[in-house]
Amino acid sequence: MGDSLSLINLFWQASIVVKVVVIGLVLASVWTWAIIVDKTILFGRIRLEMDRFEKVFWSGQSLEELYRSLSGRQGTALSAIFVAAMREWKRSFESGARSPFGMHTRIDKVLNVTIQREMERVEKRLLFLASTGASAPFVGLFGTVWGIMTAFQSIAASKNTSIAVVAPGIAEALMATALGLLAAIPAVIAYNKLTGMAGRIGQRMEAFADEFSAILSRQVEERV
Repeated sequence: MGDSLSLINLFWQASIVVKVVVIGLVLASVWTWAIIVDKTILFGRIRLEMDRFEKVFWSGQSLEELYRSLSGRQGTALSAIFVAAMREWKRSFESGARSPFGMHTRIDKVLNVTIQREMERVEKRLLFLASTGASAPFVGLFGTVWGIMTAFQSIAASKNTSIAVVAPGIAEALMATALGLLAAIPAVIAYNKLTGMAGRIGQRMEAFADEFSAILSRQVEERV
């Protein structure tokens, strides 16, 4: 009885519909944990890079020197914002632009576009966690309902309502619900946590962009 109710045996005894549901939920759970690990590492690395960049930026090093040291690299977050804004600032002067308002507008647009691009990278695949958290319990419930229907059909065919006949079908049905919750609960918790972390990263980028825009505006006014 105990061996027949093991997860592996329940899976092999399940109908094709329940098997598809179980496989889908297992894959969703694996992908959920892969995203959680990847995003946790990524967000930690981004925070360290932002801390390191801000330390250098506010150390008193000239903007030109910092730009030359970063322009050849693949920047992320604050460094990407800095390089993009500096590139537009230098391009405007090299092209002979003399309108402070026009230069300030272009720089602000570059800053906003860069922030959006960085946030897309930060928030990439987080929607999958939200979708899994919202849909996995219902997918598991569908597998449970289907399994119970199959179990009742078996009971009707055998005309036997003993626990030995009923238990495997009910256990098979409930396995789908359990897997649905197993996939959904970590996905919901991780989505809320990671979304909050992404929001704080976005706030830091926007705050730096505002400060840097003000610095460049003063530089433009001094040069024009």
